[in-house]
Formats: sequence, C-alpha cells, structure tokens
Amino acid sequence: MKLLEGKVALITGAARGIGKAIALKFAAEGADVAFSDLNYDDNMQATEDELAGLGVKAKGYASNAASFQDGEKLIEDVLNDFGKIDILVNNAGITRDNLLMRMTEQDWDMVININLKSTFNLTKAVQRSMMKQRHGTIINMSSVVGVEGNAGQSNYSASKAGMIGFTKSIAQELGSRNIRCNAIAPGFIETEMTKKLKPEVREGWIQTIPLRRAGLPDDVANVALFLASDLSSYVTGQVIKVCGGMST
Repeated sequence: MKLLEGKVALITGAARGIGKAIALKFAAEGADVAFSDLNYDDNMQATEDELAGLGVKAKGYASNAASFQDGEKLIEDVLNDFGKIDILVNNAGITRDNLLMRMTEQDWDMVININLKSTFNLTKAVQRSMMKQRHGTIINMSSVVGVEGNAGQSNYSASKAGMIGFTKSIAQELGSRNIRCNAIAPGFIETEMTKKLKPEVREGWIQTIPLRRAGLPDDVANVALFLASDLSSYVTGQVIKVCGGMST
C-alpha cells in the first residue's frame, strides 16, 4: 500500500519549484492533490496534467494565499471538490531581499503577508474540518534563515521565524485532536530563484554547506512525505532542516 493512499492533500504555491515537487511526490504515493498558486496559468495546467497522469485526482486553484477571504474560499472549494483535507502544506512564499536601510514598507508587508499571514489564513480555515474528522497533518515551509537569520533578508527571515513559532503553537493547540503540525527549514535548494544568482554567489553559498552541493526540490519533498505520512505519527511541533548541514 502506498504511504498516502486515500489521503487528500492541499499544497499552496505548488505550480512550480518545491511545491510542485511535493505535489508530485504525494501523488506518486497515492494522495489526491489540490494545489494553489496566484494565477491559473500554463505552469498550473502543466502541473495539474502531470499529477493526473499519476492516476490520482488533481486540481489547481487560482488563489491569493495572503488574502484571508481567498484562504477561506480555497478551503471551502477543496472540501466541496474532494470531500476532505487530510494534509495541508503551507508552501506559498516570496522574497524581496534588501538591506534594511533600503527596504521599503511595501517589500516588508508583502513578504510578511504572503509568507506568514498565508500560513495563518489557511491553517485557521482548515482546522475546523480537521478537528471534526479528528485527524490531520499541517506542514509549514520555513527556512534555515528563519533559524539563523541572514543579512539582506530581514523581512524573509522574520516571516520564516514567525512560521516556526506558529508551528510550535499550533502543534500544542491541536495535538489533542490528533492534528500534527511541523515545519521544514530548507537551505540552499535548486529552484528558479536560486538559478538566477550569479555563479560566484552560488559558489559562495555552496562552500558554506558541508555536503558541498545545493539541495534539490525532491530532497525537501522526501521530508514532506515523511511528515505527511503515518511514518511520523509521533512527530509534531518539530522543525526539520533540509540544508546539507549548513545550519546545525
């Protein structure tokens, strides 16, 4: 039997990158997958087709995770279309990097809203159905910079550190209802965003990693699969770093 057979997962920000890798991993292990991104575009359609090709039910939704109203509607739509939600992965996120002296209020607010407030929006919206069914798994995508901090990323670091505090609190609030909540803290992962970095910047990052390589989206997806499955049935309130040893 596949690890997620009979489960329904909702993954935000999953039309590409780490979110897409998680969606494909979950589908390969038998989960029906709902996923969202800001717009229903070619990337979302392609991801939907790939997931359906694995023999599961799959549907993409255009939704602004930073909007409380959009979050409520997304949960409502997924429950109507799939009947339940067993797994929520709060993966939607952006960066707007700059030194604090040059950072605008808009860049601060945008990162906090999309990265951190979205986690509140979706978790609050899904908790009622998870409490009613008396089980559920919530996975929040944090970052090693939420643990260690990073110059030029005070907004991003603050949003990801906030997700860790949120994760630990929700694990305590909902544990008695058999709802687990954990966070993943990726390090330097090969994505469209990191591929845009200058070669010397990439090499500088890689030299700080004991394993001397960047991670792959599948490296993160494998940990998400563990946390989503019954293999981690006694794991909650934890932060698992997927960083090649960059943060210890």
